[in-house]
Amino acid sequence: MSSYTYRHYEYRKPSELDGRSARRPVVIVGAGMAGPTLALALAKRGVPSVVLDEDDTVSLGSRSICQAKHSLETWDRFGVASRMVEKGITWEQGELYLHDKPVFRFNLQPEPGHKFPAFVNLQQYYVEEYLFERCLAEPLIEMRFRNKVVAVTPSEEGVTLEVETPDGGYALDAEWLVACDGVRSTVRHLMDLPYPGEVFHDRFLISDIRLLSELPKERRFWFYPPFHPTNSVLLHRQADNVLRVDFQLGPDADPEEEKKPENIDRRLRQMFGPEARWEHEWTSVYTFTCRMMERFVQGRVIFAGDAAHVVSPFGARGGNGAIADVDNLAWKLAMVLRDAAPASLLDSYCSERRAAAQENILNSTRSTDFITPKSAASRAFRDATLSLARDFPFARALINSGRLSVPTAQPGSPLDTPDGDADWLRGPGPGRAMLDAPVGRDGSGWLLDRLGPDFTVLTFGDTDMPTGDLPSGVTCVRIAGDGLARQRYDGRPGTTYLIRPDRYVAARWRRFDAAAIAASVRRATGNG
Repeated sequence: MSSYTYRHYEYRKPSELDGRSARRPVVIVGAGMAGPTLALALAKRGVPSVVLDEDDTVSLGSRSICQAKHSLETWDRFGVASRMVEKGITWEQGELYLHDKPVFRFNLQPEPGHKFPAFVNLQQYYVEEYLFERCLAEPLIEMRFRNKVVAVTPSEEGVTLEVETPDGGYALDAEWLVACDGVRSTVRHLMDLPYPGEVFHDRFLISDIRLLSELPKERRFWFYPPFHPTNSVLLHRQADNVLRVDFQLGPDADPEEEKKPENIDRRLRQMFGPEARWEHEWTSVYTFTCRMMERFVQGRVIFAGDAAHVVSPFGARGGNGAIADVDNLAWKLAMVLRDAAPASLLDSYCSERRAAAQENILNSTRSTDFITPKSAASRAFRDATLSLARDFPFARALINSGRLSVPTAQPGSPLDTPDGDADWLRGPGPGRAMLDAPVGRDGSGWLLDRLGPDFTVLTFGDTDMPTGDLPSGVTCVRIAGDGLARQRYDGRPGTTYLIRPDRYVAARWRRFDAAAIAASVRRATGNG
């Protein structure tokens, strides 16, 4: 039983099989969440792409369900985020239990004034469906379903792919190839590239069910609950009245036994009681790994998302990290393709996103170590922390049940201009993601919606802006008044920020200086 109807997208015979071939600027392998997002971001910048996928439908099962604010802000540029928010479950509250007693509640977005919530719970198949529909309506994107890559031949000038289809095989030439084809990346295997990392041996059972009764809206996490007294349980509500229940099983569990309906029902009956009724949606037993490639850019082949790095699932860092990858990559690749930046600019994609992946792996591994302690001492520390947390706030700060992802910082990026001697009380510095805020006379608009597609200069107050001295394509936005934007950016009169196309801060000053801004733009595009 499934509440979701899987659509099979039309296969079309590629033009190459009719003798009509052309070198493509960008070929993307993989149509999960990252590949279509990259294609849309490139199309926004006038770059055509071909997306290849060996399947003809969206992902099976809910998979990535926690879509973070930063990802929603990215998808909003393509007009699909509001649909995701409307369909998904918006939640800001979470509750943690020890045995059957609540320990504490937490709020994921304590401050108001953001266009999007901290997280929306929406199954991955819906996210992919909305992205597919937008891609299929975009003239600069060609979606090729049931096109399987079987060989990759890189050169200094580009990449040649051999692709199999129901109508036979063909060769496809690209200037750049981007592999967004997941943790078992075909492209990575065909190029025989290593994928070093750590394998965790604990097993977890995911059971997606439609519970036919009142559903909790907040995230709930139990340590040692009466219905599963030896381990932990996580519960999330999703769209269509679907609940995800995640049981920690331990390293010795038999996956095939655990997936049997009668064993799943036994666990659910203990959890929800004798009167509860449900319908099964999807089941999976998994272990997890943390892995990362040594380099995400291999000549003319670029890796993104799980093809480049994978983290344990605690904290919703996998899918959201993949969206951040392609958001970082798209504007750089577009500039390289139009000769507005040297190819060396793509080295910064590798350095910035490897640093982000390392941060995500560190945080998810800390969560893993707390949830699945590997020694008696670690378990004693974890249990003592839980027992103290109900009464002592200091202990709550030590609990790590999967601290949810926020935009990673990239301090020290060679693209960013370091702060000068000015004093900053608050505000995102270089290498930090920008902050949204309500703007306009009545506060009904959003700062994010005022930004341009490329670089944007934010200036606070009535400072004169000689915009004629700025590089072409730079959007200028003046923020007046004493609203929330001024507070978040420490926006004293004259304060100026340079925002990159991926909505990260590249530089900031206490006064508008067109020459300094132009120099920072050159630096941020690899031309400085």
